[in-house]
Amino acid sequence: MAQFLSLEDAIRACVHDGDTVAMEGFTHLIPHAAGHEIIRQGRRDLALVRMTPDLIYDQLIGMGCARALRFSWGGNPGVGSLHRFRDAVENAWPRPLAIEEHSHAAMANAYEAGAANLPFATLRGYIGTDLPKVNPNIRSVTCPFTGEVLAAVAAIRPDVAIIHAQRADRHGNVALEGIVGVQREAVLAAKRSVVTVEEIVEDFGPRSPNAVILPSWTVTAISHVPGGAYPSYAHGYYSRANAFYIAWDAIARDRDTFLAWMDANVMKKTPADFAVHARPAALAAAS
Repeated sequence: MAQFLSLEDAIRACVHDGDTVAMEGFTHLIPHAAGHEIIRQGRRDLALVRMTPDLIYDQLIGMGCARALRFSWGGNPGVGSLHRFRDAVENAWPRPLAIEEHSHAAMANAYEAGAANLPFATLRGYIGTDLPKVNPNIRSVTCPFTGEVLAAVAAIRPDVAIIHAQRADRHGNVALEGIVGVQREAVLAAKRSVVTVEEIVEDFGPRSPNAVILPSWTVTAISHVPGGAYPSYAHGYYSRANAFYIAWDAIARDRDTFLAWMDANVMKKTPADFAVHARPAALAAAS
């Protein structure tokens, strides 16, 4: 059953050196506050997993937290490269980074396989592509019924999955709405999970048809962190900070500039500092 913990205590309890860590959220609900807490606590040798590693993984990689990354697309959305990611791959700074690249479809299927406690996923993918030439973990199986050759990828089974959501109720159930990615599958596939939320409510009340509800028994820890997805957005609460994504290109391009920014804006901050970006609950409810 889910425990309500401060973000500091949740990360301390659930994220350990050497873990495989999946931090998911597609376009919005990206768990930036949780990523910052991992950096502050000095976690090392993490094998990161994410369908679309963007700014938060650039920060984790640049601060030396990661030894490996399994992903399907990496970049600063709408802007360009992730310079700390690129520096790690090309120059091993601040440490070497092993990468395993997949397609979006393969990653999604691998999460579903992990959630179903299966060893691998199969899909009609990678036909006519070069990824299997550079990724030995893309393999094939022959269907025993039809003889069709299908792509096969290992299931994703993280030690810990971390997501951000709009609301949790006082029983520990979690609700997320808007554009959803593989957050549900990541949590179900993981041994442990941390969910940061905008609000803790008595009950969820009316919700949209595409809402995802994670029952409390699937979640390890819930942390109340208003604004915890910034600079990505939280549907119904606050908008995407497009200016920040643009500014990040210059911040991350230079090592010293990056380290100075991280010291001032991550190492010397706390999860409570994210609250300035949160939208008041009353306004969110009225939208």
